Amino acid sequence: MSTHPWRITFDTNPDDCNLKCVMCEEHSPHSQRQADRMACGQPPRRMDIRVLEQVLEELKDHPPSEIIPSTMGEPLLYQDFDRIVELCRLHGIRLNLTTNGTFPRRGVREWARIILPVGADVKISFNGVRAETQQEIMRNTRLETVLENIKNFVRLRDEHAAMGGNYCSVTLQLTFLEQNLAEIPEVVRLASQLNVDRVKGHHLWVHFPEMRDQDLRRSPESVARWNDTVVQCQAVAAQHPRPNGKSVRLEHFSPIEFNAEHAVPDDSECPFLRREAWVNHAGRFDPCCAPDERRKGLGHFGLVQEAGFLNIWNGEAYRTLSKGYRGHPLCQSCLMRRPSEGRAA
Repeated sequence: MSTHPWRITFDTNPDDCNLKCVMCEEHSPHSQRQADRMACGQPPRRMDIRVLEQVLEELKDHPPSEIIPSTMGEPLLYQDFDRIVELCRLHGIRLNLTTNGTFPRRGVREWARIILPVGADVKISFNGVRAETQQEIMRNTRLETVLENIKNFVRLRDEHAAMGGNYCSVTLQLTFLEQNLAEIPEVVRLASQLNVDRVKGHHLWVHFPEMRDQDLRRSPESVARWNDTVVQCQAVAAQHPRPNGKSVRLEHFSPIEFNAEHAVPDDSECPFLRREAWVNHAGRFDPCCAPDERRKGLGHFGLVQEAGFLNIWNGEAYRTLSKGYRGHPLCQSCLMRRPSEGRAA
């Protein structure tokens, strides 16, 4: 078992987002969570940057290869984002970023100047090639603006790398939905045209009854449509190389089998335990990226600022979960488990 993680995600600002994506557990139009917090007078959840500083200082002898700022909100809205970049430089860590493509506050050029020197990968959320699809799934966005931002960011990335700077890969990231299924092969084709390195997706976590009919695992027919789409996407990636001659990499484009209970095969592996870690806005250690309320059921491991990150990582509670996770109800149906051992990105 690894004595330290290769990557850590810090949930820096889960309540801050300028979009309302329909599948988001926090900001979806179907979610009442933000309204309920406001009604109760709860302040927005934002990580004290000292939590992040403490963890990285504790791990300075064996720093993670990458850190990820919040994937539950828009990280470019985090008030201390510049300090995260400074810490990456200080500790020799690369930044792995998931952003919604609007590049808020500073615009794409200024954000590229800040991110590219330390970036490992920038995942830009993108859910349809038709304006109606993209804008219905990612409410408050505009397709033409996001496309222009992607083009500019990739261009700036290529210019930075050509001058001897760090090469930061770019990914289009989507949620696999009934609503965008027919457009996914075209997303792969578009990624190739834009010189994007990778297209990555995930099947839907169903947080709300209104989203059940979007789950591609819900019926034999929807599973068959997904499996056919996988074949189409693989063909598009092979037949349409990027301008640099390389093929777009596809991540999580794998056939699935219908299972009414959504159970995963017993021999499938968790890609996160003993490899990666999550720290929520308050400093709570979390073992994986499952939806926030569900992952609480995996156990309480402690606050990193009180117990110490490595004490939790090497502690008995986390070791017990790592050895016996296949018996946990959440893990038995987890969308993220893989047929063979490997890292998720």
